[in-house]
Amino acid sequence: MTVMTYRDALNQALREEMQRDERVYLLGEDIGVFEGAYKVTQGLLAEFGEKRVRDTPIAEEGFVGAAIGSAMLGLRPVVEIMTINFSILAMDQIVNNAAKIYYMFGGQQPVPMVIRMPGGGGQQLTAQHSQSLEVWYAHVPGLKVVAPAFPADAKGMLKHAIRQSDPVIFIEHLALYNTRGEVPDGDYVIPFGKAQVVREGRDISIFAHSRMTLTALEAARQLEELGVSAEVVDLRSLRPYDRETLVRSVKKTNRALYVEEGWGSYGVGAEIVAAVSEDAFDYLDAPIGRVAGAEVPMPYSKPLERAAIPSAATIVTKAKQILNVR
Repeated sequence: MTVMTYRDALNQALREEMQRDERVYLLGEDIGVFEGAYKVTQGLLAEFGEKRVRDTPIAEEGFVGAAIGSAMLGLRPVVEIMTINFSILAMDQIVNNAAKIYYMFGGQQPVPMVIRMPGGGGQQLTAQHSQSLEVWYAHVPGLKVVAPAFPADAKGMLKHAIRQSDPVIFIEHLALYNTRGEVPDGDYVIPFGKAQVVREGRDISIFAHSRMTLTALEAARQLEELGVSAEVVDLRSLRPYDRETLVRSVKKTNRALYVEEGWGSYGVGAEIVAAVSEDAFDYLDAPIGRVAGAEVPMPYSKPLERAAIPSAATIVTKAKQILNVR
């Protein structure tokens, strides 16, 4: 194990996969000479050259389309879109081409590509640059969508993503890049569709993904001071997602809530609540709770931005309500 940042874990995964498979190449805005807006591609241009680390124009629809074409021809592109907000400009390529070509070609033409992009708020980047839009892509058959919360998962899931025959949307939260954790050395790969219980508990299950997993862990520590034992489950993979682990947790604790930074209406939590209600209704001692971002464009003002994003205190309040604890 080596302790490293989330950013360095991603960088290590990219380097190892590029060394392993010469078909893997990178393309995106400022990923070469500038080494990426968030320095995830640091050192890769110097090591692999311009043929495999390609700076693109500021034209998301164009370079995502080029990546799709190269994937169809046998390469394994890893696209970096500077933020998930800019992926809206490439939505037609992602949803109507990357996600559908394998199906529309009768299974004859896979599209092995990864689209990496950071999302989320908390950095005072205003309403157009602080969105959590992962649910848009998780809604689409033909795409795989993951949102790891920890450095080890970032490395293992990115390596697995690059080896897929399907297009993968790889979500990184802006606030996670400097977080640190132990990362296994060597060829460490994590399959999709496997949630992880990151804290055992007996009184309530708290489900989350991406940065909200860390917030849920802090809430669990605060709840412990009140005598409440909270189990925290990191979804990790949004499509496919792991219903079995979620249901098993609810059968153990009999109460649950889902936490997400994105808007709650039609969100990831809506799907999870429905699934758990279908599979574990008889084990629930209270309705499943949901904690989500405020239903407003993200404010620029720091106090308002902080109020718009779920906090540990928000989660604690909701958990106490579900548990009927004062």
